Amino acid sequence: MSYKIQGKGRPVRLFVAGLHGNEWKDTTDILENMGAPEKGTLATIPLVSKGNYISTLDDNYFTEAGQVIIDTVEELRPEVYIELHSYSAENLEKLTGSERLERTGVPAFSQLDHGVLLGSVAPSIRRKYFPPEALCLTFEIQKENSLSKQYASKMINRMKEFTSRDEFLKCMLRRYPEQARKAIEDYKKFYGFSDDGNLIL
Repeated sequence: MSYKIQGKGRPVRLFVAGLHGNEWKDTTDILENMGAPEKGTLATIPLVSKGNYISTLDDNYFTEAGQVIIDTVEELRPEVYIELHSYSAENLEKLTGSERLERTGVPAFSQLDHGVLLGSVAPSIRRKYFPPEALCLTFEIQKENSLSKQYASKMINRMKEFTSRDEFLKCMLRRYPEQARKAIEDYKKFYGFSDDGNLIL
């Protein structure tokens, strides 16, 4: 078993970190130090790969370094899936700029507090392995920014208590109304809606 399990029953959340390159140095310990959720199950993979940096947007990522993620998703069928990444400050504009969709094929990240970014996961895993009602998100921590890491850790620990996508959206709309509305609009355009009219996020 490549993951750690805490708690039991549904909903099941799967949190992963250390997905490529040296990101594990900024993210792995956050997942290693997490406790069990009050309800349901938390599965964590604190370190996916220390290998070369291959973007999760690359079609080969989830059949090579990230295969362990796919195997775990297929086994556990989580309702909530979170990726924890890190980025260098000089790349902030590349991640949050309006041209990111044209350049990379995915919407720009939304900036929260202390340089923490929020966005979706790669379309290849979102569309193929999760139902529309699942909550699939990426959090990016700014490297060499202790406040960014502390704030991300706080948010990730809060995320383990969410039981649904709608619960998360209500919380985000209260705390970050502008960013949440922008993210919702971006993903409406990018992913669209499920057959029952629910937003895919």
